[in-house]
Amino acid sequence: MSTESSKESVSTLEQEGEGGIPRAAEELDPIEFFKAWFDAAEDSGILMPESVALATATSEGAPSVRMVLLKEVNEKGFVFFTNYGSRKANEIEANRRAALCFHWASLERQVRITGSVERITEAESYAYFSTRERGSRIGAWASKQSQPLLDRRELQRRVSETRDSFTDKDIPLPPFWGGYRIRPEVIEFWQGKVNRLHDRLIFTRQGDDWSTERLYP
Repeated sequence: MSTESSKESVSTLEQEGEGGIPRAAEELDPIEFFKAWFDAAEDSGILMPESVALATATSEGAPSVRMVLLKEVNEKGFVFFTNYGSRKANEIEANRRAALCFHWASLERQVRITGSVERITEAESYAYFSTRERGSRIGAWASKQSQPLLDRRELQRRVSETRDSFTDKDIPLPPFWGGYRIRPEVIEFWQGKVNRLHDRLIFTRQGDDWSTERLYP
């Protein structure tokens, strides 16, 4: 997710803004701004900066949240992967709205994203799945994610059986596993400041463009 030009431009803006979010940031594309902040989080040595809280809700609006890993971000949106039988997937299928929250504490930064959710294509899911370690691919086949597990030995048995069934074979993409993309409609950047007088800059999609506004901390 490296974007050197964006990182350099954002770094320059931050110097001008004395560590906050300068006015000039309001003219940036928010996806590119996010990539620059993500690169800065990676460069800072933060453990797993791709970790993000994903909030979903049932069709009745009952919320749930868990940590997932961001695997791709581009102009289309933010991608993560899961078992299509998991709780998060069931809620997404019933309610195509979701939210993400990144928190990079040592940088005093948060990014909040809300939008609609869609499945990515099978080809896109396979492209990522094929890069996973063999053990993780076996685990994806063996796990009935979010289903009741009476005894961990049952999971271990399923892993062993799956490993045996794919001995000396390539492990294909499970038909019940793949990616989702959140298409952002609102992206908020939060930068911590002294005396809790934080900077908050919010981008809201307006057709093919974005509008911006500042929020009180």
